Amino acid sequence: MDTGNQFLGTERIGKLMRQYAVPCMISLLVGALYNIVDQIFIANASYLGSYGNAANTVVFPLTVVALAIAVMVGDGCCAFVSMALGRKQLDRAKRSVGNAVVLIIAGSLVLTGMYLFFADSIIAMFGGTVNEETFHHSQEYFFYITLGIPFYMFGQAMNPIIRADGNPKFAMISTLTGVVINIILDPVFIFVCRWGMMGAAVATVLGQVVTAILAVWYLLHMKIIKPASGDYVLQASICERTLTLGITSFLSQISLVAAMAAINNMLRQYGSLDVVYGQEQYAQIPMAVVGIVMKFFQIVISIVVGMAAGNIPIVGYNMGAGKKLRVRELFIKLLIVEALVGAVALVLAECFPRQLIAIFGAANESSYYTDFAIKAFRTYLCMMMLACVDKACFIFLQAVGKALVSTLLSMFREVVFGVGFALLPVFFGLDGVLYSMPVSDILTFMISAIIIIKSYRELSMEEIQDV
Repeated sequence: MDTGNQFLGTERIGKLMRQYAVPCMISLLVGALYNIVDQIFIANASYLGSYGNAANTVVFPLTVVALAIAVMVGDGCCAFVSMALGRKQLDRAKRSVGNAVVLIIAGSLVLTGMYLFFADSIIAMFGGTVNEETFHHSQEYFFYITLGIPFYMFGQAMNPIIRADGNPKFAMISTLTGVVINIILDPVFIFVCRWGMMGAAVATVLGQVVTAILAVWYLLHMKIIKPASGDYVLQASICERTLTLGITSFLSQISLVAAMAAINNMLRQYGSLDVVYGQEQYAQIPMAVVGIVMKFFQIVISIVVGMAAGNIPIVGYNMGAGKKLRVRELFIKLLIVEALVGAVALVLAECFPRQLIAIFGAANESSYYTDFAIKAFRTYLCMMMLACVDKACFIFLQAVGKALVSTLLSMFREVVFGVGFALLPVFFGLDGVLYSMPVSDILTFMISAIIIIKSYRELSMEEIQDV
């Protein structure tokens, strides 16, 4: 059976990586820019400032929950489809896409309902009650962002599915179009109309609606995988395998939410005991600053995850076709490139923190804001190289079908270490929050190194295990 993508098993690995990884990287990077662009414009609006920044930080994890569900379905379907096509099982690939579409639509509607019903409790859970002004801005921003959740989730879930269909460029363009609309509308709504947090949120949602519309159009005009009406009927075995393959993507995102919930509350608790940040007018600064540092981290991780996830169709096809040596070659090249990205990010964080924080409106804030930001960048991100290699390892294991190993490794990093070490402020005050990230990355890398060596040896063996 001709699946139309046999070139994944014959074309040079380097060329395939550029062809698939670069558009995926740009897509994820652009997707991450939705919230980041909002924060940049919010921070530079004098009538919002650090209060708006802190509100954006409060709401950010809640958009990540939506993204986590979307990438679990999308990346899981992408891996499933790629392996199915490698084995010439086009019918199973079509059923996976149809089931994924139903899952993401149902999941997005349920999540939207929960957000609207429990809005104030959720905002409080993520530190939005640090002061009255921050809580007010958080409520406004959260409500309008929630209205766009179904569109956001559908567009993000379809992105990897479109790549699996052999069209990474369209996946990139659809996401890029939405963000460009957001970038154009943000200054209009925030500075011209002076709609504040509502303006930032509405600009974001309108961009997400356009991305979703383009995804729907592509779904109706797929090249290789063309689901029929019967493929949209949920099938337990298909759904289970799809979600299992995507669970690592889910954990890598959702764990960030757990970590930020812990971090935001630690910042609120120990900031109130600080001589400076215990004052009402400065109480929001630690939360606003750490939110900005994590946005920079998210940009870097979007590049890292994009490069790794972009290779899922290549890895999946070649594993399905039994071409292990090609998978090994890709694995080594991927780890090298990811380490280089981490090295560049490390240099930026350590050498240019003042310039980075200036992008987010530091000129409108007190010297305490800038001082804490410089310290936060240099401490929190000092192990960026290890973090980048860890992420690449998680997603590669997911791509070869080792969902359990990938999931356990991701859980150790994000849940056990990420959330656990967020409790370090018990001993170190506000500095403990900043130490939590590098400590987690070091311990995770020690485990990842063992997995990397083991995976390399397995890919050097001749027999292909059933994945």
